[in-house]
Amino acid sequence: MENRTHFYLMLFENIGYIRYAFFSFGFVLFFAIVFFNALIILVILLERTLHHPMYILISCLSVNSVFGTAAFFPRLLTDLLSDTHAVSHEACILQAFFIYSYAANENIILMLMAFDRYVAICKPLQYNNIMTPRVLSVLIAISWIYPMICLGIAGILNARLMMCGNKLWKVYCHSWEIVKLSCGNTIANNVLGFFNMTTTVIMPLNFILYSYTKILIICRKSSLDFRRKAYQTCIPYIVILLNFSVALFCEVTLSRFETLELPVGLSIILSLEFLIVPPILNPLVYGLNFPEIRKKLCGL
Repeated sequence: MENRTHFYLMLFENIGYIRYAFFSFGFVLFFAIVFFNALIILVILLERTLHHPMYILISCLSVNSVFGTAAFFPRLLTDLLSDTHAVSHEACILQAFFIYSYAANENIILMLMAFDRYVAICKPLQYNNIMTPRVLSVLIAISWIYPMICLGIAGILNARLMMCGNKLWKVYCHSWEIVKLSCGNTIANNVLGFFNMTTTVIMPLNFILYSYTKILIICRKSSLDFRRKAYQTCIPYIVILLNFSVALFCEVTLSRFETLELPVGLSIILSLEFLIVPPILNPLVYGLNFPEIRKKLCGL
């Protein structure tokens, strides 16, 4: 029994010259994600007419996309060109922390967006009193700080585990895979993992479903013009929500249930969807569907 100092990402072994094709595709994808999200952030930051809660939360989503992309792609691209795929114990714990902070942040920001739409549509006369700059600032701060505290504690617990293996069958450092390599007591890790899953994934999703259910009920009782305007702002949110929820479900299912026998390539694609598809889809959906953002983008 020994405490290993490095982990090895085994899925990069023996991929031959196809690594260069993967690297090229990954680099283009990395550049596109950063570029499109930076455009959204820049437009909302510079244009004072877009300094409203709805647009500020969209910019937060783009900031989080860049954050998650920066945690994943540089290491991936390095490993694709490298002959050795060892990552230090500390660096692996840190990457897992950043990647899962991104996922938790995304979920909570989507919850705040659902809350914003709920107040705007269901309580329009109280909107300005509820969604004040101070309240919005506090909610955004909580959406970043709370997941990082929870996942930081989980990272510390993972770092203290005694490792009996060092081979990770992933293309990035995965918190649950690290725990499975331990030969020590992992009860605290599992309990905290369940708590984090409940507070950063399950509870936000339940609140989101509640918010959109209430919005749907209000819309059914309202005029055709009101329904059209409500659907115009809500549909992009729902598209983003469904995409991220399905991607996160695939990642959680594949990591927790080993009995699922899928081809290696398909497993990799499904496990990476939450890191790749939402960051590239978010700016495209909001840039194309919101006339205010689209006009400002065209004017750059």
